[in-house]
Amino acid sequence: MRIRYFETKRGRIELIPMIDVMFFLLVFFMILTLHMIPDQGLKMALPQSTTAKVLPKPKVLINLSRTGVIHVGDAVVSEAALEHLLVARGPVHPQVTIAAAKGVPFQDFIQVMDACRKAGVENIGIATRPSA
Repeated sequence: MRIRYFETKRGRIELIPMIDVMFFLLVFFMILTLHMIPDQGLKMALPQSTTAKVLPKPKVLINLSRTGVIHVGDAVVSEAALEHLLVARGPVHPQVTIAAAKGVPFQDFIQVMDACRKAGVENIGIATRPSA
């Protein structure tokens, strides 16, 4: 006759699924906190500069094409609409970066800068490509 001893089963914590979930959460929060989700913009040939510095990430990116069309995000805006858009952001004016295509008439660039200044923006950056 055999005697069987019954052992109590212990609960197990599976580590592999828990590690997978923790890794997913870590990656998700890193993307959010590091602002790795890119801003939308236009592919443009920017002018080169040897003295360019890295600027903080702009709150507003203004793209100016060779034809003088102003893009803010997905929207095409006029100079007056650009000024109203920046004023609508409130009393704290954001960091603005202007990305003008290579060959944009200087007058068009100055008009965009004037619209930003009229809206009260003081932090204006100019996007360039570093020269090799």
